[in-house]
Amino acid sequence: MDLDTLVKNLDCEKINYQNVEITGLSYNSKTTDEGNLFICLVGENTDGHEYAKMAEENGAVALMVERKLDSDLPQILVKSTRHQIADVADAFYNSPSKAINLIGVTGTNGKTTVTHLIQKIFEHDEKRCALIGTLGYKLNSKDFYREAKHTTPQAPELQRLLHQIKYENHIDNVAMEVSSHALEQRRVGNCDFKGAVLTNLTQDHLDYHITMDNYFEAKAILFKGLKEGGFAVINADDEYAERFLSVVPSGVRVLTYGIKKDADVMAQNVEFTTDGATFTLKTKNECFSVKLHMNGMFSVYNVLAALTVAITQGFDVKDAAEGLANVKGVAGRFEIVHKKPMVIVDYAHTPDGLKNVLKAGREITPEGANLICLFGCGGDRDATKRPKMAAIAEELSDKVVVTSDNPRSENPDQIIADIMAGFKSVDTDKVVVEPDRGSAIALLKNISNENDVVIIAGKGHEDYQILKDKTIHFDDREEAAKVFGK
Repeated sequence: MDLDTLVKNLDCEKINYQNVEITGLSYNSKTTDEGNLFICLVGENTDGHEYAKMAEENGAVALMVERKLDSDLPQILVKSTRHQIADVADAFYNSPSKAINLIGVTGTNGKTTVTHLIQKIFEHDEKRCALIGTLGYKLNSKDFYREAKHTTPQAPELQRLLHQIKYENHIDNVAMEVSSHALEQRRVGNCDFKGAVLTNLTQDHLDYHITMDNYFEAKAILFKGLKEGGFAVINADDEYAERFLSVVPSGVRVLTYGIKKDADVMAQNVEFTTDGATFTLKTKNECFSVKLHMNGMFSVYNVLAALTVAITQGFDVKDAAEGLANVKGVAGRFEIVHKKPMVIVDYAHTPDGLKNVLKAGREITPEGANLICLFGCGGDRDATKRPKMAAIAEELSDKVVVTSDNPRSENPDQIIADIMAGFKSVDTDKVVVEPDRGSAIALLKNISNENDVVIIAGKGHEDYQILKDKTIHFDDREEAAKVFGK
């Protein structure tokens, strides 16, 4: 694509301009190729303008900048490269989302599971659906995960991926996790979402958003951008439901789901066993029993969200529910890795997430047995979560092991000290501290019996641990297998 075509609709100033051929987009000088437009992204820790020379040496033929640089290359001067990278990416890949049934799923918890369930429902109806999210991306449910650096990729990667999904793989439907960071930073700018789903909104990412109001506003961008004829699916039981409903544009179909409050799609008579959950699904037109091989009230909410999406797609909701009957969940989401004791690995890393998984664990803990929780908190993230998660673990567990998660640049001992401040009393018979996560998991065998339920929370599917300036291999599931056996 020539530069004229690429920037014709871009609000910009042209410097040293000539119409060169653009072969690709880059914002990392190390991976810049011959013929690329290099986009000088300005981030929290780095400034792409400082790497423009290196990008030029690696083959860049034009620059997108926020300030004029000492370079003879054509320069496209914009107000914000971070915000306008999406405009360029969408143009370069010929707006692929306009030709896709793109469904965005946002919320604090449940995004990964809901997108997977949506994919399953489409496939049950013999329609192809790709998935983009935290675990990577998949062209179908049996496909392997392809690596993704973020829950929602940066705009050039995202638009390239959508183009590949539509025009190389010939897939018309995509279920995509949409993070608050991606919305605020416009990584999904210009994406034509046909529908949006809200799972819930609870405390997370306040190191970035600062306040819950800011967090809400970031999530709300997804719903505000819906167009006439699109749909919004919203959890009626969520504290922020009414606020989300209020920002949905006119002409957008709105459906709600829930358990506690009156909604378009409801679960009633919810019951749990070690094998999963059963409930009665009630819509305006139908009422029937649903059986799942997933556990926990949060799983019921996730299924309700996906089934509500099924209704918007014109699928038979009873048939869609049957298509989910044998789904056993997502890797690292309430994943049972050992039977006796029952050892469960879960990604829960927020107060609400931990509360949900522990409540689910309690529901399947036999009378007289213990519910044991191991958790830590990530470094360089919202520190106010730490004592709150301790209070939840203390209230809902019989025994607690406090350990490290991903300390990142923070001192692990300080993170643990922040956590410990949330316990009302530090009874050594109930609360144990072991900073080394591997040793902490090994400790679980000594404090558990075969009838107990053990929750290892925080990392879920992750197979690494970030310690200051290095990343090491670490997988909770592997460590549990070493300790308890497979």
